[in-house]
Amino acid sequence: MAENKTAPNDQNVEQFLNAIADERKRKDSFTILELMKQVTGMDPKMWGSSIVGFGSYHYKYESGREGDTILAGFSPRKQNLTIYNMGGFEQYDDLLKKLGKHTIGGGCLYIKRLDDTDLPTLKSLIEESVKHIKHKAKTQ
Repeated sequence: MAENKTAPNDQNVEQFLNAIADERKRKDSFTILELMKQVTGMDPKMWGSSIVGFGSYHYKYESGREGDTILAGFSPRKQNLTIYNMGGFEQYDDLLKKLGKHTIGGGCLYIKRLDDTDLPTLKSLIEESVKHIKHKAKTQ
C-alpha cells in the first residue's frame, strides 16, 4: 500500500510562515495559526513542505486505503489560504452563509483574505470540523 506523501516533519512552523513574501498572507497565516491553536489546544507541526497541521487521526476508507492525516490544518497557497479537513460541508451550511467570501471543494475551504471573512464564524467552522472528525475517527 502506498504511503501518504504528506507526513509530519521537523521543519519550523514559524520560519515557514515568516518566509511568506506577501505581507497580508503572512499576517493572515499567523492569525489562522493562533485560531487553530485555540480550537485544538495543540501545537502546530509541519506536514510536508507547506501544510501547518494540528494533531492527527487515523482514517480507513471502504476501499481498504488507510493512513494518518491532520486533524486540522492550513496552507498559505499562492491563490488562497487553504483550510484542510473540514469533514464535508453539508452540515455547515448555516455557518458558511455567515462566513463571508470563500469557496469550497474536496474537503477544503479556500479564503483569499481574512478581511473578507467573519473570524468568529471561521473559528466555529474549525471547532465543528474538529468535533466531526474526532467523532468519525472513533466510529471507524
